[in-house]
Amino acid sequence: MRTPVVMTLGMVLVPCGLLLNLTGTLTPGWRMVKGFLDQPVDVVLYQGLWDMCREQSSRDRQCAQWDEYKYFAANLVLLARALTVTSLATTALGLLLATIGVRCWQDIPHFVLAGISGFVLFASGLLSLIPVSWYNHFLADRDVLPAAPSPVTVEVGYSLVLVYLGSCLLLVGGFSLALSLAPWCEERCSRGRKAPASTVRRNSISTVYVDWPEPELTPAIKYYSGGLHRPRPAEHGATGKTKVGFPMPRPPPKAYTNPVDVLDGEKGASSHGMSSRSTQLCLSLPPCDSDL
Repeated sequence: MRTPVVMTLGMVLVPCGLLLNLTGTLTPGWRMVKGFLDQPVDVVLYQGLWDMCREQSSRDRQCAQWDEYKYFAANLVLLARALTVTSLATTALGLLLATIGVRCWQDIPHFVLAGISGFVLFASGLLSLIPVSWYNHFLADRDVLPAAPSPVTVEVGYSLVLVYLGSCLLLVGGFSLALSLAPWCEERCSRGRKAPASTVRRNSISTVYVDWPEPELTPAIKYYSGGLHRPRPAEHGATGKTKVGFPMPRPPPKAYTNPVDVLDGEKGASSHGMSSRSTQLCLSLPPCDSDL
C-alpha cells in the first residue's frame, strides 16, 4: 500500500520545523539592539534566550556578554525558555510516534498512531508559537524586556523569524498527520450505522425481462402462403393462434419422366419369351435394364 499524501506531507514538514525551532532556540538572535551612544555606530547587540553576543562590522563577534540590564531575569524570557524546550521535547516525541505509525517497513500504516502523533505535533507547534508571538508583542517594551534607554533601538532578530516559521511548519505537519484518523473514524462510523440483518435491504434487480407484444403484421404478409392469399381466421372460423411470418412456397415433388417410349416394339413381341404379366410389371416400374 502506498503511503497516503497526508502522511507524506506531515513527515516532510515536521523535521523541517524541528530543525528551524532548534536553531532559533539556541541562537542569540531574538532581538537586535543598536545605536549605543558610548560605542561605535556599527556595534550591534544580539540577545537570545540563552546567550548575548556583541558584533561589530560583521567581523568581530563576542558572545557571553555581561547582562547589564538583567535581561535574562525577565519573566518573558524565562517563560519563553520553558515553552521552547517543552516544544522541542514534544516535537521529538511526536516525530517518533509518526515514524512508527507511518511505517517505512510495513505494508499497511497504523492510522491511529499516525493520527495521535499529528495531535502531539500540533500541540508542539502551539507551544513554540506562543512564546514567539508574546516576545514579538513586547519587543520594544523596556519594562517587560529590559534594554538601554533611547536613542538605543531594538529590532526583530533572525532567530525569532526561524522559530516562527518552524512553528507554522509544525502546525501544518501535525494537522496533516492528524487527518490520518479519517479512515479509522469512517470505519467505526460505518460499523455503527450498519442495519440489522432483518432490515437489510436487498440488492436491486440488475436485469429486467419484459415480454413485449409482437407488432401486428400487415395482411399482405400475414395471410400469404404458398403463393396464394389465404382467408383471415375470422373468415374460415379459426379460433387458434395464427402463425406469423412469410412462408416460402414448397417445391413440387420430384418425379421421373421419360419422354421417349423405349418399350415401343416390345409390347406385342413374343419372340423374347416375355409374358404379358412381365410386360405390365415393367411398364409400371421405372425404366428397365433394357432402357439402359
